[in-house]
This record gives sequence, C-alpha cells and structure tokens, in this order.
Amino acid sequence: MFTRAALLALSFILSALLPHAAMALDFRSVAVPKAVLYDAPSYSASKTFILNQDYPVEVMVNLGAWVKVRDAQGGLNWIEAKALSTKRTLLVVKNCDIKKSAEETSAKLATVEKDVLLDFVAVDANSSWVLVRHKNGIQGYVPSSLVWGL
Repeated sequence: MFTRAALLALSFILSALLPHAAMALDFRSVAVPKAVLYDAPSYSASKTFILNQDYPVEVMVNLGAWVKVRDAQGGLNWIEAKALSTKRTLLVVKNCDIKKSAEETSAKLATVEKDVLLDFVAVDANSSWVLVRHKNGIQGYVPSSLVWGL
C-alpha cells in the first residue's frame, strides 16, 4: 500500500498545514485617540493614514514593536503595537437595526448608520448574529454580515 517513507512524508505535510487551518483571525482596536499608519515598520517610513480610537483592525503580521494590519477597506499598513488594544470593536458596513434578540422579527432597539463603531460582546450560537453594545449603552443583536471585525 504506502511505504513507511510515504506515510512519514504525508504526516509531516499534514502537521505543517493543520496549524494554519486552525489559526483564528486576530482582531484588535486602536487604543489611542489618533494612530498613524505607515507603509513599513519604521518611523522613517511614509505615513499613509490616521485611524481614530476604537477603529477595528485585523492583525496580519506581528513583529513585536510593529504590527501589520488590515483595515475594513482591505488596506495593509504598519502600526506601532503600543497603539493597539485587545478590545474588540466592530465597524458597521451598512445601515442596520440593533435588535432585542437574534431574530429578524425581533423588536428594534435602535438604528445604526454605516461607519458607526460598536463594542463586540459575543457571537450568537448560530453565528449569523452578533451581540453588540453601542456607546450610548444600548445592547442587542445585529446581523454579522453587516459589521466588520469578526
């Protein structure tokens, strides 16, 4: 059937691939009032953009003092690690309603517009709704397809 060498090689390949498949996305938020993004991990690099506090980013590469992040528009830039927080926030990508429960027919608690930031609380068991908290204290559910940062 299979030789010992072939089985060994197959197990090596699978063990190398499995950690990557199981890797979860790493989202953080901007911890400082204004965070500068750079095109390389250095203060001498070109400044590309400024993000406001609580804006969510996806960590792509972590070099310790510098982190390469992806924003909601897909842009890749570098930011100082100390400018990031482990706090999870979500960016509304399309106007939506915050609902009392994770159902389309549930009572509407509030309407939020595109580009509003919400605090992430939890993912609903069916994963198509997310429990969020608005800065005014309203807590409820929004469809996961209408927010970025999960």
